[in-house]
Amino acid sequence: MKFILGKKSNMTQVFREDGTVVPVTRVQMSACVVTHVTKGKTEDVHTVQVGINEAKEKHVAKPQRGHLKDLPLMRTLRAFQIEGDCPFKRGDTLALDSFQAGDRVAVIGTSKGKGFQGVVKRHHFKGGPASHGHKDNLRMPGSIGAGGVQRVFKGLRMAGRMGGERVTVKNLEIVAVNTQAGELLIRGAVPGPRGSLVMVSGVGTMNVVSTPVEMTQPEVSAVETPVVAQEAPQQEPTAAAQT
Repeated sequence: MKFILGKKSNMTQVFREDGTVVPVTRVQMSACVVTHVTKGKTEDVHTVQVGINEAKEKHVAKPQRGHLKDLPLMRTLRAFQIEGDCPFKRGDTLALDSFQAGDRVAVIGTSKGKGFQGVVKRHHFKGGPASHGHKDNLRMPGSIGAGGVQRVFKGLRMAGRMGGERVTVKNLEIVAVNTQAGELLIRGAVPGPRGSLVMVSGVGTMNVVSTPVEMTQPEVSAVETPVVAQEAPQQEPTAAAQT
């Protein structure tokens, strides 16, 4: 499995060799650093945490600074689950050339927030009839069920806040990869607004740039031990000296 974090940019179009125009979305890739690797409940499942967007020390909380010890401080952390052998270790950097044109990927992002919306826009209700005798009933929700239970059943489709949720769009096509600019050109509905974080994952082998992590050890200051002058032991007088 290969994966990477990126930022959704603007849309553009690409001309194929046969002259057809393909609308694509630009995803700006970033150098992801592996910050944590854990083993799941089973031996074949591992969780790999990666981070991007280096930040200053004042912008990172103290627990996160301890979590990222001996690594660059990063503002954004996300985790991916992989099955099988785990070739990653803490401190590795994911290579940007792991994805190729023609790959099929799944993109995870946060959808655009729409605010408080009614049932017609939120749940695609048909609405009421627009003929005579139905005043102000065109976009009403209608009946919400039986009244004898004295409550509203859970999961009932009603008006409410729409959008701003985690969305996964699968089977998107990578049209082109620009490693120099660090861009993925993806065809399909990439979730989220411009500038939002997206998680791109697909089937294949991930190229890793191994970076050894230097473990810092606390400096031990040399303490001078005071030298205590010891007195010479007194010798007992011999018998010849007593005479």
